[in-house]
Amino acid sequence: MTSRTPRDSRLRLVPRQPIAAARRAVANRGSRPAPRPPAGIPARPELSRQARAGLAGTVRLARWAADECARGGGLCDETVDRAAAALGLTAGQVRSEWDRARLAGLLELHDGTARPGWRLQAWDRDDSAVLRGWVALFDAWSLAHPEPAGTDPTLAAEVVEAAPQLLSVMHLSAGPVSVAMLLDLLQQRVAEIRAERCEVPYGTQPPPAPAPAPVAGDPLPELLDWALRGLASVGALVMRGDAGARAEALLTPLGNWAVWVKLEQICVAAQSPAGNIELSAEAMLRGCADLTPGPARAEYRAWLAARPVRSAVAELLDAARADDAMVRGLAFEALRAVGAPAEPTVRAAAEEPVLRPYALLWLAEHEGHDPEEAAEVLTREEATWLWVDTAAAVADHGESRLLVRHLDSAVQGTVPGLLEEVRAVGHPRTVQVLVALAAAHPDPALAKAVRRAAFQVHRGGA
Repeated sequence: MTSRTPRDSRLRLVPRQPIAAARRAVANRGSRPAPRPPAGIPARPELSRQARAGLAGTVRLARWAADECARGGGLCDETVDRAAAALGLTAGQVRSEWDRARLAGLLELHDGTARPGWRLQAWDRDDSAVLRGWVALFDAWSLAHPEPAGTDPTLAAEVVEAAPQLLSVMHLSAGPVSVAMLLDLLQQRVAEIRAERCEVPYGTQPPPAPAPAPVAGDPLPELLDWALRGLASVGALVMRGDAGARAEALLTPLGNWAVWVKLEQICVAAQSPAGNIELSAEAMLRGCADLTPGPARAEYRAWLAARPVRSAVAELLDAARADDAMVRGLAFEALRAVGAPAEPTVRAAAEEPVLRPYALLWLAEHEGHDPEEAAEVLTREEATWLWVDTAAAVADHGESRLLVRHLDSAVQGTVPGLLEEVRAVGHPRTVQVLVALAAAHPDPALAKAVRRAAFQVHRGGA
């Protein structure tokens, strides 16, 4: 016989993963085989070994700073002097390594106080953390190696924007490329960037922009030298030959691998059946729902690369404000691919009730919290609201068994306790979620209690 008393079934407490079930169940995801790197690129263990070797000095400074973090403080003159004395470096080297450590995610700043990043903690055991840290530094080469004093900021930005094309040519050449050839490519690309920036009335065709010929006083040769030295400083390439016309640039194995990965990301998005790279944010997110996390991140990055950061972030947040909880969760996954440039907008979005739990988790992870522990920044009410929202995503796009397993991610210890707080939290999808959970759960007594709670919410009862 079945008892008429609802069972006080214990829920496994998983406060560290409030949206883990939703990440698994936003769609019935399939998998794609990972593409193999071309011949000549070492395996990941060798690449990570090279990255560790190239960043050894940066890691040494980061670990010294992590020990100092217990006392508080950032990079003041006193800290620089102490670090220089302890590590045998000059003050300039300390500041340089400090910047590299921050850019690589080895150190995080919180209200002016430095803390060790999660990559530093995983550095010796996790090859993926090492490679991601190196790629983060590679992407930020222009910050790690600032442009010469007096450089026109607009021109410097154009060179930074043109750098991926130069790197792609070097990768496809599979060998050294002359500086003269790179300068010619840079001049052409800068001319294209300027032409693309011009506003032309609809229906007219602008004339092709001629590549500017080298003239006396042309700043591009100096800025090309700055770009090559900056990329060399992070270990992406090496310079060969004499200075001048005979100089050549050659990608390192790490640089070759990083460029190949980025080209693959763009190709995956461009060749996807839905053409995700050309779609709106919401359509792109729906197109990524059937992908596993790795390929999905590749499509997010390709979609972001084709748009100005500010407008892309705004479009993702607009998609997150819509009714579909799956799109909301995926929008914040895509914002993780944006990183620091999205922080001010996400921080402002934390004031919106619908986005607040997602925004707080995003900010916590961005500020250095372990993703498994980021949920600690949420209040009990916010965690419950997020549980209902992600349950709605599972109910709309997942399978019944996943909705039942989603119970495991609730912070409440019992089903009656969960139902009481779910009724009080006021999520607009509460009734639908409870009805779907009741229909899916194999325990008749528990399903009955959940149906009763759904009826009470629907009728406005307590």
